[in-house]
Amino acid sequence: MGEQMGQQEENTAVEIQKDPHFHTSQLNRWRLILGGYSKEKLSFGEGTATVGGMSCEDLEEALDFLYGREQKEDVRRSAGTGKSQLTVASWITRIRKLFPRSTVEILERHALDVYGMTELLTDREVLEKLEPNQELLKTILQLKHLMKGQVLDTARRIVKTVAEEIAKKLEQELRRSLLGRLDRNAESLVASMRNLDMKKTIRRNLKHYDPETGHLVLEKIYFSQRTMRYNSWRVILAVDESGSMLDSVIHSAVMAGIFAKLPMLDTRLVIFDTQVVDLSAYLEDPVATLMSIQLGGGTYIAGALEYCETLMENPHRTMMILISDLCEGGSTSALLSVSRKIIESRAKFICLTALDQDANPAYDRNMAQKLADMGAFVGAMTPEMLGDFIGRVMNGG
Repeated sequence: MGEQMGQQEENTAVEIQKDPHFHTSQLNRWRLILGGYSKEKLSFGEGTATVGGMSCEDLEEALDFLYGREQKEDVRRSAGTGKSQLTVASWITRIRKLFPRSTVEILERHALDVYGMTELLTDREVLEKLEPNQELLKTILQLKHLMKGQVLDTARRIVKTVAEEIAKKLEQELRRSLLGRLDRNAESLVASMRNLDMKKTIRRNLKHYDPETGHLVLEKIYFSQRTMRYNSWRVILAVDESGSMLDSVIHSAVMAGIFAKLPMLDTRLVIFDTQVVDLSAYLEDPVATLMSIQLGGGTYIAGALEYCETLMENPHRTMMILISDLCEGGSTSALLSVSRKIIESRAKFICLTALDQDANPAYDRNMAQKLADMGAFVGAMTPEMLGDFIGRVMNGG
């Protein structure tokens, strides 16, 4: 297979070399695409061979280190520039210097997902150089069982960084949707005398008091948000942690942490596959929550809902939020039975269905319809839409 690919690339290289319309930069790009097989038939352009101001030789070595793994014998790399002296750690350093951030993330994802370079996650030096993002977070959660000692400590720091970034994006919208209460520590976006916070305005401007004239100079005027007050609602998030639900698990864990900070919500977080784990005690620690996730296995939704029933102290002020693809591995009749009990208790039963990577619904439509017919709300929501929905429920809408 490797020899056939090599011959095809050599033939392509010969055709390109003969074409008078190809400029040097185009030749260099084709050489990088074809790789080491084309070395004998297609050399880099005359003078300093560069693409975008970067050395073609450096680019080729970095690309070949990864994509040369396409063949078991690593034939592309050996046929080109010779045995690479790069290590995984130095490769990470090299690609960060050579490529823009978006390209680096693609290369790192290919290294993990396509070529199984798990050494990226079992070498502390290498792990520290990876770009913290949600894709890396997902990979860490899937492979954390391979990590020990300092590597695991580094992974936890990455999880914390990414979780905080996700929370930062979600928190403002969720707070605006849900707060519905007066926050004297937050400034209003609408300046109105009716919203003037006189005490805060005076307190914050005291440093501008002029004792000679007896005047207080108001350098900045503060306004308060006009919001409503609510009694506490209990929100129970039951999250399916089967392998297909990874993105939902991450966002749910972060959202639960945000909900836990809101005084009008009493939040509980439960994750489940065939077993149920109550993570409510760790809501303010997203790292502990996420690192507790055990992905894969079967799914027993009915068992999870039965446990959640025990957390419903005041059903008519409870929102039971099930986040799942609704693919029940246990008894569907048991799932329908416990769902009916929750709805008849006057609790708000919300089923948030899974989305695939293209944001298309990916769930058991038959089960979804049965739950909707009972009176459950069933649908896919973004976190912002969920915040709006909860706000409407609390307003009696």
